[in-house]
Amino acid sequence: MAEEYIQMKYHTPVLLHECMDGLSISPDGIYVDVTFGGGGHSQEILNRLGTEGRLFGLDQDLDAVSNSLTDSRFTFVRSNFRYLYNFMRYHGVNGRVGGILADLGVSSHHLDDKERGFSFRFEGNLDMRMNTEGGRNAADILNTYTEEQLASLFYLYGELRMSRKLASEIVRARSLKPFVTIDDFLVVLKPFTNNRDKEKKFLAQAFQALRIEVNDEMTALREMLQSSLQVLRPGGRLVVITYHSLEDRLVKNFFKSGNFEGQSEQDFFGNVRSPFRLINNKVIVPSAEEIKSNPRARSAKLRIAEFVGG
Repeated sequence: MAEEYIQMKYHTPVLLHECMDGLSISPDGIYVDVTFGGGGHSQEILNRLGTEGRLFGLDQDLDAVSNSLTDSRFTFVRSNFRYLYNFMRYHGVNGRVGGILADLGVSSHHLDDKERGFSFRFEGNLDMRMNTEGGRNAADILNTYTEEQLASLFYLYGELRMSRKLASEIVRARSLKPFVTIDDFLVVLKPFTNNRDKEKKFLAQAFQALRIEVNDEMTALREMLQSSLQVLRPGGRLVVITYHSLEDRLVKNFFKSGNFEGQSEQDFFGNVRSPFRLINNKVIVPSAEEIKSNPRARSAKLRIAEFVGG
């Protein structure tokens, strides 16, 4: 009970029962939670596994290590999920996995930890790294990227129309004083948010764009999805929760066609070729009750597909 409380405090698992139904768990199957986090989804998978079942949990964040589950059926792998294929090969389970679960949202733990720099609600350093032990942080990007690179990332990852003007202001501001803190970034962002009703959305989009770039999230997602083709057994399920349109489009296209452009191939008879069979044609979203109890679930979209081979 204490372990469950800690996990829920770290991050409340989103669409928990819908994910479990989507995985269609076999008691003796092998499963992978590639976004372990607080372990909420993983714990529920274990609850449905028998003594012969196995579960792997992947997470690159050092904080997630302390949530590792004490269960002989569970193996924690501290790694970015882009290396899914490598680690499943190491453990000898490629081609045998019955289900992969990915919850692509930033955990409540990250958003509420002012030292991590993920949220505009707090003072703190501009970090935003999921793996705090290496790599460039958000301040490094703001201080070193060219104006063109900055405009591109805010347009592509934040879908901000005024990305060029924002990039210009960032370059001007850093010439006077390097970016270090969240407040340094907010000083530049605030003049773009005259409409109070749209301020929160704009700030969220700007922070999202920077976070995606810091952690190379879109490339990592592509690599993980491609790895699933070699990791899953025929009939295995791929269950993915997305939180913004960029992720969702990528997952939707991949499920539909096996590629990220959504370009379907057809056989001689005109049948669409895809390594997946869609389980839900219509995206699954949280209920009103779940959103009320966990507002951070409001933008979640769940897609489920079954690997048929190819």
